[in-house]
Amino acid sequence: MSPPDHGADDRPNEEQLRRVVEQHAAAVYRVALTVVHDPALADDVVQETMLKAWRHSPVPTGEPIPKAWLLKVARNTAISLLRTRREDLHGPDTMPEGAGGPETTRTVEGRAQLDELWELMRHLDEDARTLILLKEVDDLSYDEIAATLDLPLSTVKTRLFRARKALKDALKDWN
Repeated sequence: MSPPDHGADDRPNEEQLRRVVEQHAAAVYRVALTVVHDPALADDVVQETMLKAWRHSPVPTGEPIPKAWLLKVARNTAISLLRTRREDLHGPDTMPEGAGGPETTRTVEGRAQLDELWELMRHLDEDARTLILLKEVDDLSYDEIAATLDLPLSTVKTRLFRARKALKDALKDWN
């Protein structure tokens, strides 16, 4: 069930939207990236999600926009974007590197460890990756994850248990 459409007078004000972007843009980006696997497309999803939050917020002005609702919008937006651009998608390993300054050894090592973790995560299906991301990175409760993914609570718990086990097994095989 989608949230009610509010009229222009009930639309979140600029301050509320700014807070939502500051608080949740990184989480929205992570969810988008797990679905689209392309940083540029993930940026597009973040922008579109924030526009949807601006236009269709499920709460009146002045109240915080629920993170679970926002992440659900982000996931659905990412899936829709994939459907429309499926033939144009490229893997993240084919994307050009962004411009950057000098990197320290610590940054390089941290990046290598993150790349290794993402490589292990690629062995999981999209749902497992999304569940682990929402729980372990974004620290959502089981109830929030269930609301975000439109799944029963028991299904979230079971699938998250299986996803963690699959990641643990992949880590054992990798070492």
